Amino acid sequence: MLNPASPLAGLINARMRPGKVEWIGVRSRRRAPVVVMEEAMLDTTQGLIGDRYSGRGGSRHVTLIGRENIAAIASFLDQDVAPEQLRRNILTSGINLLALKDKTFRLGEALLEMTGECHPCSRMEEIFGEGGYNAVRSHGGITARVVQGGMVRIGDGLWAE
Repeated sequence: MLNPASPLAGLINARMRPGKVEWIGVRSRRRAPVVVMEEAMLDTTQGLIGDRYSGRGGSRHVTLIGRENIAAIASFLDQDVAPEQLRRNILTSGINLLALKDKTFRLGEALLEMTGECHPCSRMEEIFGEGGYNAVRSHGGITARVVQGGMVRIGDGLWAE
């Protein structure tokens, strides 16, 4: 356990620059095409309304990935990568999503908490070809649970509480 009075704890808990919502996508069912949206509703029991995980409860209400992560994945694959190929819900920029560990954060009107890393699935090989799975490892974004519902729109801010 990290000593809360340590210099490292101070750095981990220091204020972060806010990020921004760049893209929103939902899939109504497994293997369904991603529907790109300008805004979406996040609910404490349903999660991201309209997404295939909506209503399942648990800790995976919404998935987020950073534009910076997509750039790294594209570099590893030496090909363009679009957000919908990674099948995440929200694309952000300007913030290291992994720095949200053990924190609540605002995403538009909603309040979320990070619940874990979003690991790649075997479909990454199908979508990107050989090496797709390993290109996404450690760059797949995060999962989050909705603590307080609200709308999220493209252009909205993302910041730690």
